[in-house]
Amino acid sequence: MYLTRMELDTEKRATRKLICSRSKIHGMVESAFSGGRDRRLWRLDTLRGGLYLLILSEEKPQLASAVLTYGVPEAGFVTKSYDTLLERITAQSRWHFRLVANPTLSKSRASTGKRGQVCGCVGVGQQEDWLRKRAEAHGFQVGEEDFRVVGNDWHTFYKQETRERKKAEKRVLLREATYEGVLTVTDVDKFKELLCNGLGRGKAYGMGLLTVMHLA
Repeated sequence: MYLTRMELDTEKRATRKLICSRSKIHGMVESAFSGGRDRRLWRLDTLRGGLYLLILSEEKPQLASAVLTYGVPEAGFVTKSYDTLLERITAQSRWHFRLVANPTLSKSRASTGKRGQVCGCVGVGQQEDWLRKRAEAHGFQVGEEDFRVVGNDWHTFYKQETRERKKAEKRVLLREATYEGVLTVTDVDKFKELLCNGLGRGKAYGMGLLTVMHLA
């Protein structure tokens, strides 16, 4: 596995148009790889005033063209092996984490006999509960005071960008929540799988990628 970071130049018109559409970013990310579309994990991060694109993938991306169009040429992009991090994961180890996710809940339709309607978790309380409930199944635990929701946003876009957006089924509306805090690994294999495969819905559109930094 490889983790790649590319700085985006928000002074460029092309970049401003790109970051306004999660569908366009998804297409740009997938075009950096040969073969079929595997929905690699990615997300946008702000660090020291700069905007960065992170990509987690099984092969190294080819981003030279993307850097010229959207990035900072003198900075280029940096790709590092993710396996080094995975090898450091041990039971009961503690890590600082950051997660951008699409927390959802299913509203019951018992009266109609249909499957529950999936909706975005709007309140911070719902979003925190969403993460706690999924922690054990993914090999980690977080205490009540160990993390917080530091960002919320809505994303509206179309799967296929067209001049006439008449087909409502192509419109996508996603709730984004950003989590930061400290977690403890309880199951090494499950946690490694989480790091590689992400958490929740919306993975093709910049959500689900959890990154960690070892807590001394």
